[in-house]
Amino acid sequence: MQYRTFGKTGRTVSGIGFGAWAIGGSWGDVSEEDARAALNAALDAGTTFIDTADVYGDGRSEKIIAGVLKARGGERPYVATKAGRRLSPHVAEGYTAENLTGFVERSLKNLETDCLDLVQLHCPPTEVYYRPDVFEAMERMIEAGKIRHYGVSVEKVEEGLKAIAYPGVASVQIIYNIFRQRPAELFFREAKTKDVAIIVRVPLASGLLTGKMSTDTAFAKDDHRAFNRHGEAFDKGETFAGVPYDVALSAVEEIRPLVRENETMAQFALRYILMSDAVSTVIPGAKNAAQARGNAQASDLPALSAETMAALRALYESRIAPHVHHAW
Repeated sequence: MQYRTFGKTGRTVSGIGFGAWAIGGSWGDVSEEDARAALNAALDAGTTFIDTADVYGDGRSEKIIAGVLKARGGERPYVATKAGRRLSPHVAEGYTAENLTGFVERSLKNLETDCLDLVQLHCPPTEVYYRPDVFEAMERMIEAGKIRHYGVSVEKVEEGLKAIAYPGVASVQIIYNIFRQRPAELFFREAKTKDVAIIVRVPLASGLLTGKMSTDTAFAKDDHRAFNRHGEAFDKGETFAGVPYDVALSAVEEIRPLVRENETMAQFALRYILMSDAVSTVIPGAKNAAQARGNAQASDLPALSAETMAALRALYESRIAPHVHHAW
């Protein structure tokens, strides 16, 4: 496992982290036994960064993490959670100091800790990035000892650029993968200049970049890949990175010959993300121990060649960008 500095926090974290959405919910059935096994496998492989949220399984993900860490003991990994999506309706006006404090206190209880390592505003409405009072509320929670650092999880590059204008923002979580290359054009450079950590989510485009899906793949009714393809429940960019399913499947076949021997397409896709030194950690999900181990191994793969990177860029520009580049 390779390790990187997590921006201005000074913490060192694993290049491959653990995304804990799948062990919470919205990815089909994942038993608690499999969830614990997946997290344990990631930690055994050297993962030191875990990303979760209070809405993943309505706290299920946070509670599973707390249980695993308590059972393991020893040095605690860096655990990031999120707040804001419990609001109903999810509107900018709901991002008050009172509401945010309530969400944080609930996560403190779920994660069985007295101070949260990192709390991220959970893809708030764009208006929130233009409200300094929201970020001041996060500063007050640092002063109160409830959180150590705060950041944001964004849908759009523009939101990330606005967020890092606030000096207290320690991290930005953003979608970046072979099918979503726009963040590398400007945002990564600006974030690196300001020593802001970058957490990359949706690295495998909801599983498309594993190369294991086809037109016949079926998803459970409670899997967001079935119910959110057009943004019915939340931003459609979170599902298959916003790329039309048939377009993505065709592009995957063009990627397949670029994957080297003795590595999976998933590992290849994760290694692509780690080619950027602006990335602090990437957080693939895992529904079982084997997936978690496979993800972790991507950290030690050789760098992709310049020719491969150029081919992936050309593929993006010709096949994928027309569907996603302007939207996020």
